[in-house]
Amino acid sequence: MSRSETVWIVDDDRSIRWVLEKALQQEGMTTQSFDSADGVMSRLARQQPDVIISDIRMPGASGLDLLARIREQHPRLPVIIMTAHSDLDSAVASYQGGAFEYLPKPFDVDEAVALVKRANQHAQEQQSQEAPPTLTRTPEIIGEAPAMQEVFRAIGRLSHSNITVLINGESGTGKELVAHALHRHSPRAASPFIALNMAAIPKDLMESELFGHEKGAFTGAANLRRGRFEQADGGTLFLDEIGDMPADTQTRLLRVLADGEFYRVGGHTPVKVDVRIIAATHQNLETLVHAGKFREDLFHRLNVIRIHIPRMSDRREDIPTLARHFLSRAAQELAVEPKLLKSETEEYLKNLPWPGNVRQLENTCRWITVMASGREVHISDLPPELLSLPQDSAPVTNWEQALRQWADQALARGQSNLLDSAVPAFERIMIETALKHTAGRRRDAAVLLGWGRNTLTRKIKELGMKVDGGDDDEGDDA
Repeated sequence: MSRSETVWIVDDDRSIRWVLEKALQQEGMTTQSFDSADGVMSRLARQQPDVIISDIRMPGASGLDLLARIREQHPRLPVIIMTAHSDLDSAVASYQGGAFEYLPKPFDVDEAVALVKRANQHAQEQQSQEAPPTLTRTPEIIGEAPAMQEVFRAIGRLSHSNITVLINGESGTGKELVAHALHRHSPRAASPFIALNMAAIPKDLMESELFGHEKGAFTGAANLRRGRFEQADGGTLFLDEIGDMPADTQTRLLRVLADGEFYRVGGHTPVKVDVRIIAATHQNLETLVHAGKFREDLFHRLNVIRIHIPRMSDRREDIPTLARHFLSRAAQELAVEPKLLKSETEEYLKNLPWPGNVRQLENTCRWITVMASGREVHISDLPPELLSLPQDSAPVTNWEQALRQWADQALARGQSNLLDSAVPAFERIMIETALKHTAGRRRDAAVLLGWGRNTLTRKIKELGMKVDGGDDDEGDDA
């Protein structure tokens, strides 16, 4: 540790204070003990420790009372609450009150020391990452990955346009968010944005939803009803999952796009509207066109400008930022302290497959906010389904970390000349993998490795590798 951390111990039990004092002091920490919460608050006005560890039940103010006052006046100060092992209510109250962690009694002294160290490390990390407070608005869409930057550029280029847009992307990627952004940054921003999910509307109600109906048009039509087109007049109509639109409705939609007018169900007077259409789908519309399930002329009407929303697995660098955003939002909605991801947890999340994309990540963050036991989120705190992935979907181990562990173990055994074995093994694996990806074509494998073909051939011979002949004829190195 770079300096002597200060830990305050609050407990009316003298023996508990003594045990913790000795254990923490042996780790080079400075301790200050209190037998009640009242003395702590008066001292905090003049001095602040790095960590407080407090019992929950004491004469006078309780540990929870102390926690509440600390969260109000010193929100960044980590507080560890000690509770009786079977006292579930106290443990729950501790977390709800914003405790960094709780320590059940009787506790293992080494576990208590490790917990204090973790709390202190967390406080230091938070302090180093903390930016000056600003009243900035949360971005509409979060993303620093190159694929998302392309989406942002498209929204920017379309900001002065009323042109029809088709949004493609898997379920859960945020297609409606992009549609909202296109509307918000368009000349129609002050007019309505109306959304309708084609997959959620029964087929026999689809036309009534879109175009409205006249009074008496069908059984139950007691009054005139304006459809989504009329509701969106002057603004934007977002048609989500357009690939699920029935064929007869596709025909009516095509006429509206061509003429700018339609008839309500049961009506005889044309209704004129000025509406910008933004459509979205997770399906391949070209495939549906070839299968005769989607009108080709409607496809071309909609496919004026297309925006593709990347999958979560194609923007992994955004996962930590998105997770922090969703954890913060979930905490606000639930009126609790936001959970904080450990760096190894962020790395684990980055390597998951995320078939449900951003929506799955958001739901995961809600689960974590409710179910994770401590303020810090460890890998073991994640939902069970994320911890039991099939082998082929499990995150790939960090090879640098594995190499470092291998080197540590080899040196600990007294092994020397590590590079003599490590470098050939590394080159052999790289060559085998490159040849596998190129179906044995050495010329292509050499390109993947950044070598010339002759260099690759020479390396294969030096390493004594047995590979198929492939295109191993000699030639100049590139």
